[in-house]
Amino acid sequence: MRSVLIYTLSRLVLFAVTAGVLFLVGARGFLLLALAILISGVISFVLLSRQRDAVSNSVTERAGRIRQNLAEGAAREDGD
Repeated sequence: MRSVLIYTLSRLVLFAVTAGVLFLVGARGFLLLALAILISGVISFVLLSRQRDAVSNSVTERAGRIRQNLAEGAAREDGD
């Protein structure tokens, strides 16, 4: 869960910094929003790959535990 929070906050910070720079350059309105999303997405793809991998591993492990718990519950139910 911690890795998801760190990744999300990192993406938000990158977006805010990118939007701030674009605002200072003169972009406004929809153009500012569209460029900030596009540019921060590309930057995060490059800079946040390690955090993205950690999030992926975290989600995969949690899904595996949930599947295992469901299978154990079904086995117990079938055994009764």
